Amino acid sequence: MAEDPFEDVLNLEEQFYQDGYMEGQADGVRAGRIEGRQLGLEKGFLKFFESGRLYGRSIVWANRLPRSKEDATAKEVVVSGTTTEAEASAAYSVGLPTESLTPKNEEKQQLPVLTKNPRLQKHIVTLHALVETESLSTENTDEAVNDFDDRLKRAQGKAKIIERMVGEAATKSKAADAAGSSKPKTSEVEDV
Repeated sequence: MAEDPFEDVLNLEEQFYQDGYMEGQADGVRAGRIEGRQLGLEKGFLKFFESGRLYGRSIVWANRLPRSKEDATAKEVVVSGTTTEAEASAAYSVGLPTESLTPKNEEKQQLPVLTKNPRLQKHIVTLHALVETESLSTENTDEAVNDFDDRLKRAQGKAKIIERMVGEAATKSKAADAAGSSKPKTSEVEDV
């Protein structure tokens, strides 16, 4: 049997369909990877931002804990606008004028000291350990991501407990909303 000379013309629609399907699938995979990477970077940034915010709050709360007499004389809490001996000696050794380090007509401001409470101290230490940046994994494995998410959720719970014990109003950042919520929010990524 001889080949039909019109077979290519008759199967033209099927050929265009297959070509379009293959190109669309390749473009979809490429676009999906790009959008997935963007979404992953955005969510990862928000989670680490929230972790850093909680880390900062744990440091502030730890510095507000009452200190014993020896600790109060040994360590001085650095408040914005004050100069420690280490800063002054470092500035002198570099050759900076030390007069610019001393504030003029500026009052020393301090946060109020928290009440002595061993449970509060334990919660603050635990919160600090949960969000300590050196111990957080930045690997992109399922196990590392699940561990980070678990630690962040536990740290958010500890922060709420500490807020209630201290009597501070619960402040929830936009990063905490975005990192912890399961509801879809409007984003730059297309919802198809």
